[in-house]
Order: sequence, then C-alpha cells, then structure tokens
Amino acid sequence: MQFAAIQRIGRRTDGTLHGFQRPQVAAHIKEIRAYLAGDDAVLPNSIVVAFTGNVRVQSDSGCGTVHIDCADGPPGVVVDGQQRLCALEGLQDRHFEVFVSAILCNGEDELRKQFILINNTRPLPKSLIYELLPTVEGLPGRLSSRASAARFTERLNFDEQSSLYGQIRQHTNPAGIIQDTVMQKLIMASLRDGALRRVAEQQSGEDAAFELISEFFRAVQLAFNEAWRSHTPRTSRLVHGVGIISMGYVMEYLHGAYGISKAIDFVDALSPLRDETAWTTGVWSFGEGNCRPWNSLQFVPRDYMELSHFLLGILKRRLVGGRLRALA
Repeated sequence: MQFAAIQRIGRRTDGTLHGFQRPQVAAHIKEIRAYLAGDDAVLPNSIVVAFTGNVRVQSDSGCGTVHIDCADGPPGVVVDGQQRLCALEGLQDRHFEVFVSAILCNGEDELRKQFILINNTRPLPKSLIYELLPTVEGLPGRLSSRASAARFTERLNFDEQSSLYGQIRQHTNPAGIIQDTVMQKLIMASLRDGALRRVAEQQSGEDAAFELISEFFRAVQLAFNEAWRSHTPRTSRLVHGVGIISMGYVMEYLHGAYGISKAIDFVDALSPLRDETAWTTGVWSFGEGNCRPWNSLQFVPRDYMELSHFLLGILKRRLVGGRLRALA
C-alpha cells in the first residue's frame, strides 16, 4: 500500500469516468482475513499492480531491481487482488510474503484495457466491465459491439438532455431503475440491423441515433406515465427488462414504417396501446386461452418476444388508415 492504491470506479462532477475497481465486498474480505489468520493459511495468488509512470527497472542476468518513486504518493494501481490486499492490510499479528506481478503501461487507456482483459475471465460483475468498455480501444471483437452500446447507454444516462437521464442502473449510478445490460441489449440489436444502424450511417449519425432513442423513451414516459413514474421492475413490467426490450421492437416498427423520430409523434402512435397493456396490474390477453397475470412476464426470450408480437399486432391493426398513414 506504500506504492499502490485501489481506485474505485466513480464519476467526476463533469460526468467523466475515473477509476475502475468495484466497491469493497466486506463479507468477502472478512472471510479472507479469517482464513489468513489460521496457522495453516497460504497465499499463493499474486497481487497485480500496474504503473503508468514513476517506476524504473534495472535488470542484470535475468534478475532485476524495481525502483519506485513515491514522492508524490503511490504511483501504482491495483488491477487484481484488491479484496486480498484489503484483508491483508487489516490482519493482526500475522505476516505474509506476497507475490506481486507488475505491469508497466504506457497510459491510462492501456491500464484500463489490461484491467478488462485480466478480469473478464473472472467472476467480476459484467455491468462494471461494460461500463468501462467505452473508455478503451483495441478490444476483442466480442467486446467491441458491446462497447458501442455501452457508450450510447452511458450518454443516455449522464447527458442532461436525455429522457433517461439518471434512470439507468450502473455501478456509478446504483439509484437507477432500468438495468444497463437490458438497455445495451436493445441498442446492440438496433445497431446491428435496425433503426439505430440506419440513423447512425447518416451525417452526425451518432447524435441522431442518440436523439432517436431518447425521443422514443420520452414518449414512452409520457404515454404510460402512471406505469413509469415512481416504479421499479418489481412493480411495473414497463421498466422491467421484458418491457424495455419489447418497447424497443415498437420503436423499430414505428420508425421503420412511419419514419417517426420525434416524441410528439411517438406519443400519438403509442396511444392504441394504452388500454391494451397490463404493466402494473391486471392480465395480459395474448389470445384465446392465453391470459397471463401482469407480473408473470420475465426477462426471457419467450416472454419478451410474445409481448413484442402482442404490442406490434395492436399497432398494425389500429394504425392502418389512421393519422400516421400521412406520415408514411
């Protein structure tokens, strides 16, 4: 701890990201510390520390000496092993020699990249990894599409002009209601082959794509205010994963069929659904012999596809010949 610090993930006052470590897990640290206090305890796993400066390595015949300048405080950052390190720090009357693996990074971007790649194969919360993705380049292909979706999600959550400002649950915004991975799933599908992909290919496309999804969910909150305001996924299926994904299909249909991109037009288009939905109470009537309690729908493909088909079916029947025909 004299030469390395644990940087918790958080947001500065201007909304930019700093740090990357998850909060301490007190119960886990207590378990480790209790184990280390035993006579037969061993600690074979190393602490991984990264440096971006103030460190110099001298080597001779395979052996090296590391010189660390701590004049301005600890220059290293703990990349892996923070819970073990916290347990060791509070250990009384017991001493361990601890293995330390050191990584020399060219800058903060490389440091975060190494953190993601090291921890992505471990049981670290995926939502924390995904929140860091927009700050890193050169990641494997399986993470790059998620990075784009995470960037949109971050903007939707922290841009004050967004209709979803502060409403998405992330590690740096635990008070949010909508799960970030659900919103990322919606965005990834749309960026892959949907409305956001078509809009993003235009000039100033990323801003236009942000505006489209923000305007749509502004309309959703206006059209279903009583099912959105002051609710959680437990009390309303609209802000639950099953509702968010299903409404994503509605956005795709309305934008693709009618070219709608503004909240006022989305509100008008959503009006046929108001008396047919059971977001917070009642029963979903999906067809003859297929009625389900409002809260029985879960965030699984079978349920959100059934709900999506139900909502789209209503719109396709009710909007034909209506006001929106003129917009097509």
